[in-house]
Amino acid sequence: MATQYDSISDTLSDFIEQQNLFFIATADVDGRVNVSPKGANTLRVLGPNRVVWLNLTGSGNETAAHLLNLNRITLMFCSFGGKPMILRLYGTARTLHPRDSGWSELYSLFDENIGARQIYDVSVDSVQTSCGYQVPLFQFEADRENLQRWNANKGEAEIKSYWQELNVTSIDGKPTGING
Repeated sequence: MATQYDSISDTLSDFIEQQNLFFIATADVDGRVNVSPKGANTLRVLGPNRVVWLNLTGSGNETAAHLLNLNRITLMFCSFGGKPMILRLYGTARTLHPRDSGWSELYSLFDENIGARQIYDVSVDSVQTSCGYQVPLFQFEADRENLQRWNANKGEAEIKSYWQELNVTSIDGKPTGING
């Protein structure tokens, strides 16, 4: 059964920190809904109603576009081992780019990453847990290193060029704010 909370308890924060995979969901008022898998130690719980997520360069930039137009976000975590549980965090997010004030302070919470594109500072207004009985059991093997190698091979200048080529608009043609 689903249970609602107003904030992230210490127990739920511990659960989040143990997960190697989480999902981000956003939507605009029209167009596609986006759900993306994330990992690579890119999320930090900063308080009972605040998490920050370091977004790395990728093929699209849907989250940024969606949040510019309809500021709502859901993060979902699933237990793939041990006690079954699904955890959802609902809220809004402030998007920070490397050019923005506040970036350096939040970026210092993460390992340096040449592909760091945005940080999402999420204000959590609702938390929900559910049973997760249908989620299969999986065992974590390792983080993939493909994106790190890709970023290193491109270098900072080529990554910024890539942003201008493929990350300025969403797949629905909406601006992402990456170019200021």
